[in-house]
Amino acid sequence: MKLPSACCRFQVLVAALGVCVTVGFVVQLLVGPFQRRSPAAPAARPPPPCQPRTHLVFLKTHKTGSSSVVNLLHRFGEAHGLRFALPHRYQFGYPGLFQASRVKGYRPGGPPFDILCHHMRFNLPEVQKVMPNDSFYFSIVRDPGTLGESAFAYYRAVAPAFRRAPSLGAFLASPERFYEPGARGNHYARNLLWFDFGLPARPAGAGAVAAALEGLERVFALVLLAEHFDESLVLLRDALCWAEEDVAAFAHNGRRGSGAGAGAGAGAGARAGDGAGDGAGAGAGAGAGDGAGATQAARLRAWNALDWALYTHLNRSFWRRAEAFGAARLRAEVGRLRERRAALARRCLRGGGPVAAAAIAERRLRPFQPPGRAEILGYALRAGLAPGERERCARLATPELQYKDILDRRQFGNGTAVTPPRAGG
Repeated sequence: MKLPSACCRFQVLVAALGVCVTVGFVVQLLVGPFQRRSPAAPAARPPPPCQPRTHLVFLKTHKTGSSSVVNLLHRFGEAHGLRFALPHRYQFGYPGLFQASRVKGYRPGGPPFDILCHHMRFNLPEVQKVMPNDSFYFSIVRDPGTLGESAFAYYRAVAPAFRRAPSLGAFLASPERFYEPGARGNHYARNLLWFDFGLPARPAGAGAVAAALEGLERVFALVLLAEHFDESLVLLRDALCWAEEDVAAFAHNGRRGSGAGAGAGAGAGARAGDGAGDGAGAGAGAGAGDGAGATQAARLRAWNALDWALYTHLNRSFWRRAEAFGAARLRAEVGRLRERRAALARRCLRGGGPVAAAAIAERRLRPFQPPGRAEILGYALRAGLAPGERERCARLATPELQYKDILDRRQFGNGTAVTPPRAGG
């Protein structure tokens, strides 16, 4: 039998190899997609880490613990060289609606600012003239059942309705006897949160109230709760992609005899949607288990019905966000925040906590005292601190008005003297 030549054998080999390659390619096409869907396939590349937010609008509401939030914004902005939208004095024309022209150094078409955080009555179109389009909007609210008691003590001298009443109890027994709508200063006496958010003074029915609240949620990415101040700071830190140490702050503008005070880390307030909402925290003047206190809180909520609607609506939104964050994770991070704050207090403060203004030797650390009956506490620094540490501690303890002047001097090379406004927040 005649054997095939070497040339023929080579041709057969090439043909066979071609068939194998073709079959292998087809198999790969058919099997590949299933392999990619297999659980054994490599995990997807993790998303890149988030970037810290530096364009911030904080609506500083009255008597809610907002001064403590402003302090951490002041410190973060100063440390990162950010540009603040500052009022010419200490408020943006409050109680008038915010106007861009009230911002020191603002000019139409000029560069936007990074942080806006001082007292104003919110007015979105004018705020948008001042702040970048990617700004993160947030605020803080408090149960009117305790906010009203704090407002009565703090604004007694500037709200005619409060000034005319011999006591808060007498006022709540018949508020119409003392309250005159539209009188200068009386915005402090009824629905103060609603007023600060710039919402319509007399919404026409429940539908208008609901529409106003829905509109508010479209603007504000997060609204903190004064009664759960530490949980609020954790959620804020997460939303801003900040470090945990960035939200460690002392309570500012606390009132003597007002309880734990905003930012004290009590975190014990009940959820408004659960039918309670008194609780500790935020300077609650009425105990949750006290009959007289519960009656007072109920009357304050009824008198401030728009504020109560606003608070309960935003309270539910807050807890939905907290649940998405994770209960165990939230507890752990709150615990670390409280430990960090306690360590800062031990290291920085004489006595480890707030003291009367008269006991503070450094004028730059003495808080403004309102012309009413409330006594506002502040902080005195420990003796013997090294210069660098002393300055870091001083920033934690510096009241809002003095800190605003520090920022004013940094940005404009001057700065107004600390002349108290007619009423602080």
